[in-house]
Amino acid sequence: MNEALQEAQKALKKGEVPIGAVIVLDNKIIARGHNLKETFADPTAHAEIIAIKKASKKLGRWRLTNSTIYITLEPCIMCMGALIQARVERLVFGCFDPKAGAAGSLYDISNDKRLNHRIKLTTGILADECSKILKEFFKEMRSHS
Repeated sequence: MNEALQEAQKALKKGEVPIGAVIVLDNKIIARGHNLKETFADPTAHAEIIAIKKASKKLGRWRLTNSTIYITLEPCIMCMGALIQARVERLVFGCFDPKAGAAGSLYDISNDKRLNHRIKLTTGILADECSKILKEFFKEMRSHS
């Protein structure tokens, strides 16, 4: 999760919402990502999507079976859908997102029996640190508006 927090710091330095993700396979980081929505003017440029694309390219396949993704914030519906499509085995995230979360807050797509894949969850890892960077970012944004 510390590596995902480093990715969140990269996003912060670019003026992006500070969310970071890393994908691990066989105990090695195979991809990293951080939010780039503003940079790319792309609503799909979430940390998870960027990391999934990089991992798929590196492995030469879209199935990321046996992989674990570490994300600083609970994924949204779009990102949970992408994680399921990519067949990610495990999701570890820092803090919950009560406004948009799709792994327990608003929805729990990770374990929906109607879908063809389910993702094992581990939550609350370095939650305070993950939450703090987001809260500070939004506090700063509000002070400039």
